[in-house]
Amino acid sequence: MDKLVGMITPVATPFYEDESINFTVFNQLIEYLIQSKMHCLLIGGSTGEYSLMTMDERKSIIEFAVRLTNKRAKVIAGCSCARPKDTIELVQYSEKAGADYALVLPPYYMHTSRQGIIDYYKQVSESTNIGIIIYHYPNATAVRLEPDLIVEIAKIKNVVAIKDTDIMANTAKLIDLTKDIDGFSVINGEEYNIMGTLAMGGAGCMGVIYNLVPREIVALYDAIMSNELEKAREINNRLMPLYGLMEEEPYPGPIKAALEIIGFPMGIPRKPIVPPSDHMKAKLKEALIKAKII
Repeated sequence: MDKLVGMITPVATPFYEDESINFTVFNQLIEYLIQSKMHCLLIGGSTGEYSLMTMDERKSIIEFAVRLTNKRAKVIAGCSCARPKDTIELVQYSEKAGADYALVLPPYYMHTSRQGIIDYYKQVSESTNIGIIIYHYPNATAVRLEPDLIVEIAKIKNVVAIKDTDIMANTAKLIDLTKDIDGFSVINGEEYNIMGTLAMGGAGCMGVIYNLVPREIVALYDAIMSNELEKAREINNRLMPLYGLMEEEPYPGPIKAALEIIGFPMGIPRKPIVPPSDHMKAKLKEALIKAKII
């Protein structure tokens, strides 16, 4: 199993006005990301509004993306569900469809014990041959996985990475604690932490803004990996005003509005998420101009 490295886009899902999936625009967005040399795509993650989809819809976008990508980029399937049985069903479906990895949140809402979390990841990992990625997002789930617990989960067969959507200090600690676990990758999920994560030896990064500026994100990665830090700082500083706008209003409304500005008719988020305001759209356009994207 290949080690997960590089920049990963959690792909937004476009909808028609009736909230059905717009596969035409989905195709266009995925092609845009692939042509921009994005290393890996996450399909059906939080940015893709998975929690507001039926199981059949989640399966449909995973299968569609894997077929369209056709090995031109790695594919991670978002497989988090409240019930272990449903998570396993979606992981197994994703494996059959040809996905490379599955992203899995720990049990949330109905909280369990430390051992319950370990047993959950064992149960999921034993059901498949594709790589399982721990999704650590305590601000959303109210489930904080302590570093020593993550290290224990990381040693489970088929668990290959963590997406750590947390402060840089936590990601830095994980990079250090897991450095001797063969093939295990630490991925940070916050745009502000790209440079710190990669400079400290993290395997890659994931962020919503990657939908919008994939070429710049890949160039930023390449610059850091080549130790061209002045170039990396220039790109990062230019994009930074966009980073802060992505969750200033209910997410993922801002990224959908920004994509609309550059030519992808994404539609609005599914209810109960409210669409971005006209004020937000104006701020996004101004930031895109300052960042020299339009």
